Amino acid sequence: MTTASPSLRWVKSSYSNNGGTCVEWAPEHAAASGTVPVRDSKRPTGPVLTLSPRAWSALVELARHTAL
Repeated sequence: MTTASPSLRWVKSSYSNNGGTCVEWAPEHAAASGTVPVRDSKRPTGPVLTLSPRAWSALVELARHTAL
């Protein structure tokens, strides 16, 4: 885990209108580096989880199929 870089362009989850529980990721960084940075949108200067593309894909699929 690292801290958020101010130079990254972060994109919120398409489900960000669900009451503030949001995940953001940095797609340009992912494309350029092969690692996917993920953070909590409520903590923009907080820790960043760095995932492999495969792990990111699995996390997205899990979220899609998990009832809240």
